[in-house]
Amino acid sequence: MPTHIALLRAVNVGGTGKLPMAELRALAEQLEFENPRTYIASGNLVFESALAANKARAKLEAALAEHLGKPVGVVMRSAGELRALLEANPFPDAPPSRVLVSLLNDPLPADWESGVRNQKGELIVATKRELYVHYVDGQGASKLRIPAAEAATARNLNTLRALLEL
Repeated sequence: MPTHIALLRAVNVGGTGKLPMAELRALAEQLEFENPRTYIASGNLVFESALAANKARAKLEAALAEHLGKPVGVVMRSAGELRALLEANPFPDAPPSRVLVSLLNDPLPADWESGVRNQKGELIVATKRELYVHYVDGQGASKLRIPAAEAATARNLNTLRALLEL
């Protein structure tokens, strides 16, 4: 049975997107996803399902909207896609905590670079559905804005590797 990796947008343990990971696992079980497991409190769910990724995503998004009373975007990847994404890392010598990958369900628009603002020392590499950003001076001080990534959800390389291990 295929392994699906669901990355939820704007979900955390506090604030506006509060969703404890135990609730997310329970919701996945109610949807009859098999062996649901989560990683850290930022909306990372790994599960098995015979459903195609787009059908599993739609089912999860509908359940999240009902549970939370508002829409929650979900970006899906297979284990193979996640492995390939990690292998394609254009910044292999950078600290993994300083490389964030913004993941999208749909391809980036051809003109994605036109809206980039406040880029200082950050390095950006685009693939079809991902943006790798190396925050050379750390993310905390960065004012970088990439409008094309607003529908994305970002994870650092450490988190993506841990998800693959699950």
